[in-house]
Amino acid sequence: MNKKSGKLFDVLSFNKNLIKGLSKEKFSSIALRYMILILIALPNLWLFYFIFTPLTIYPVYYILNLSFDASLLGNIIVLNKKIAIELIRACIAGSAYYFLFVLNLATPKIKISKRIKMIFFAFLSLLIINIFRIVLLSFVAYSGYSFFDITHKLFWYLMSVVFVVGIWFAEVKIFKIKTIPFYSDLKFLYKKSHLRK
Repeated sequence: MNKKSGKLFDVLSFNKNLIKGLSKEKFSSIALRYMILILIALPNLWLFYFIFTPLTIYPVYYILNLSFDASLLGNIIVLNKKIAIELIRACIAGSAYYFLFVLNLATPKIKISKRIKMIFFAFLSLLIINIFRIVLLSFVAYSGYSFFDITHKLFWYLMSVVFVVGIWFAEVKIFKIKTIPFYSDLKFLYKKSHLRK
């Protein structure tokens, strides 16, 4: 083997080891991201309700107190001693926060600092929208119950999905995301698997 072919062999060997190293690193990244998603979901999204329950209840109470004589009793806000609004787990929308968290962590090729900014943006956006939603529904409830059920169901079943999807698309545009949640990871795994011919 001459020097030239020896150098070529060294370069090819180095590139092969580099590719293997990058693949291992990417496999580790995928495993870590999905492990976090599983752990965060247990037990029953507790972490999201622990963080976002006070972050939702207190701003709603302070905003309503500008228009009503509001009093706060745990998770119940009483307006003008007339009606009581109970902010249950569904009002906090822990599952919506988790869904945004899933979309963010299931998207590969994002630096940690950028991912943290994305998650913060997503959670803050949803928190502000949710506070506005609860305040609006509180005004509807106070004015008369005839429209409350329809408005509440519309906001919960339809608008909550629209809000989450809208926030995600805003993230994609603002942070210039090029990869697709789940699909990009599955595509990479398929390329590295024995299933590919």
